[in-house]
Amino acid sequence: MSEPSFPWSGFVLAFVACIILATLGVDLIYVGLVLLVWVGSLYLVAARPPESKAAPAGPAFTRDNMADLFEHSETPVVITERDRVIIANLSARTLLGSHIVGQDVRMALRQPEAIRLLARDSEGGAVVRGLNRRTDIWRINRKTLPGGLAVIEFVNKTAEADISRAHTDFVANASHELRTPLASIIGYVETLREDVESLEPNMADKFLSTIQREAKRLQDLVSDLMSLSRIEAEKHDLPSDTLDLSKLAERAASDAANGERSGLLDFESTGAFPVRGDRQQLEQLVRNLVDNGFKYGASDQPLAVRLHPQGENRVRLTVTDRGEGIAAEHIPHLTRRFYRTDPGRSRASGGTGLGLAIVKHIVERHRGRLDIDSTLGEGTRVTVVLPLEKDDTAE
Repeated sequence: MSEPSFPWSGFVLAFVACIILATLGVDLIYVGLVLLVWVGSLYLVAARPPESKAAPAGPAFTRDNMADLFEHSETPVVITERDRVIIANLSARTLLGSHIVGQDVRMALRQPEAIRLLARDSEGGAVVRGLNRRTDIWRINRKTLPGGLAVIEFVNKTAEADISRAHTDFVANASHELRTPLASIIGYVETLREDVESLEPNMADKFLSTIQREAKRLQDLVSDLMSLSRIEAEKHDLPSDTLDLSKLAERAASDAANGERSGLLDFESTGAFPVRGDRQQLEQLVRNLVDNGFKYGASDQPLAVRLHPQGENRVRLTVTDRGEGIAAEHIPHLTRRFYRTDPGRSRASGGTGLGLAIVKHIVERHRGRLDIDSTLGEGTRVTVVLPLEKDDTAE
């Protein structure tokens, strides 16, 4: 605090007041204490606040500081001086190569859209394709700084474009799949209405059977689309219930193998396997795998469903058919929506093309792993590995 200027007028007033108190018979000790407190308060009130001192100057903002600032950013960043690269962070060097430092940035990018942006010598952005890989999409943003400097930022838009493309493909495929049975239903209904009097009963019954089959296919498709939508909406929510996978799988497999196929179901479990899961989704997973196994396996061969431990913390569910098998080039695509190795056979068997896509998303929600192995002429085996929940009691 700075040195105060003593308030003499206030002191005189305080001294006179103390004299008056003394004449009134107040003890001189108390009068002295009052005077001391009064004078001290006057001194504190009159004090001036300390003068602010200028903050010490920090280190100058240098190229090295700028390099340290951007070095570990996940976004590729390049700093140029009169279009020559003077700084490139780790992400930028990984994207464009370490050799870009010291190069003319236009030579490093070699993209017409980027070169047009740099030629304007002003702030702005541009979208370029194939910067690193042919299918990549990047947005380049340029910010100018004093002294001929500029900061160039590279934002990867590939994943965003892939998601948008996937949504577009999904809508197109779903529309096609819905339109096919609808067109068949509408066509047969129109035929029935036009020839209702002259149409033979047997032919009419055949038409009605086709309408019923296509309507059922349409119903199954809508049901699978709704199931897939719900599962995707919940995929980040870990299920909270603990279930006995052995009992659940046996019941769901029997439901999927009802009727003539029940005698071909070969189910085996080596114990109780408590897992944390969603009962409805796990039952759907087993039903889809068993149903696929019967559809595409040999009609006179058993379908093997096995539950075995895998290590101490996981359980392995396998569904093995003895069908024609699947060519190796199809296997990576089997979990894509509406993907079919044989579209005609799949539709004839009543498949919607969504069964394995639903299985994949259920497995992902339950923190598991899905593997598909197949050998032409021998059959296909689908394996689902799920974590065990050892500390809880299964329902």
